[in-house]
Amino acid sequence: MTTAVENVAQLDDTIVAAATPNGRGALALIRLSGPEAFSIAEKHLRPLPSQPRVTQLCTVHHGDEVLDQALVTVFPGPNSFTGDDTVELSTHGGYLVPSSVIAALISSGARQAVPGEFTRRAVLNSKLDILQAEAIGDLIDARSQAMRRAALGQLDGGLSRRLLQLRGSLIDLEALIVYDIDFPEEDDGPVPREKVDKAALIREGAIVVIAGPPNAGKSSLFNALLGRSRAIVTEMPGTTRDALEAVIDSGEWPLRLVDTAGLRQTDDRLERLGIEVSERYLADAHVVLACAEDPESLDETVDLIARNSSAPILPIHTKADLVSEGDQIVWRQPAISVSAETGAGLQDLLGAIDEVLRKEHGEIALDLPILTRARYRRALSLACSELEQFQRAWREENLPVTIASVHLRTAVLALEELIGTVEIEDVFDRVFSSFCVGK
Repeated sequence: MTTAVENVAQLDDTIVAAATPNGRGALALIRLSGPEAFSIAEKHLRPLPSQPRVTQLCTVHHGDEVLDQALVTVFPGPNSFTGDDTVELSTHGGYLVPSSVIAALISSGARQAVPGEFTRRAVLNSKLDILQAEAIGDLIDARSQAMRRAALGQLDGGLSRRLLQLRGSLIDLEALIVYDIDFPEEDDGPVPREKVDKAALIREGAIVVIAGPPNAGKSSLFNALLGRSRAIVTEMPGTTRDALEAVIDSGEWPLRLVDTAGLRQTDDRLERLGIEVSERYLADAHVVLACAEDPESLDETVDLIARNSSAPILPIHTKADLVSEGDQIVWRQPAISVSAETGAGLQDLLGAIDEVLRKEHGEIALDLPILTRARYRRALSLACSELEQFQRAWREENLPVTIASVHLRTAVLALEELIGTVEIEDVFDRVFSSFCVGK
């Protein structure tokens, strides 16, 4: 039996798949690509468009049966997404029409594509490199404006160009070693450490932990920032027993809001487990919102959080709508007053979070490449480690040049695997298995 991986290697196949999700909808986009794409399409389209990249209304049929009317565009290779002859059919949506059209094309010789196969062919046909292909997946999965911008920058080839320049420099250095010529020792590395950390924040979101004593309005604040009810809100202390997470994109940075159990001493075993979860989130936080209703509780909360987290702490005066204009409350430390009930202060709070992240991690400058995947970070870490070992061996002259240069070659290979300039079928399998079928 032929496996999916074996099918992917059959580049002579003509493949077909829907590029839009199954289900009720106005339209569906069907892609047909491969050496026989035009001849297969001609059997089911009246007429087959003759002009490339000009959309035409066609009747889709199977034998004598009309299946649909579709807007059809043809893309002769190599001037197509995959590099092969490609036909795109925009049919009516729903379950039956797209599946009937795909079944008809398969009956005439096309094969159902496996996930990511269209983009994989684009890489194999040198229309994209593997970093750009992964950027497509990141763009589809983007949950924030920052991640969208980072993915578009990578799709444009920013990271690929930087790595190719680095690889070229290393190969030049290998050539110099042949002639035993020295090289500059000052090197800040290909990508600064802070860029690696910043990329994780852009892809996953900065962890913003909402912490404080029970019944301090944490869950109400979580719901207000999220714009919908995710956390149960009651007047009973200790209602939140586990951490709730949600990602919001309302400022410069994507934020992973975490609503945690109230911090207090308790003999309730279940509540204690929830507090331990809160403490673990505090240890991993990028920013902590210390919530309390009065100055004394706020000071105690800030002190308690500081013992469990090294992250910046923003003091938050919750339930500000319950304080009348005539009340005089003296806060011993600056606090942001917010009301989950009226929405007052929420924009100030989001602005303050952005400012803290900006101070800690700098501006999001997407004109420089950002390492948005763990695979990138592993490959560059290996390359940096090998370069450091090579520099040490060269400087101390404790290894023959031929042996020391092995580190240089390993660094080059790490970069080549990253950008897909060597045979890396296992990497392709991992990358494209997460794509949708029609991509």
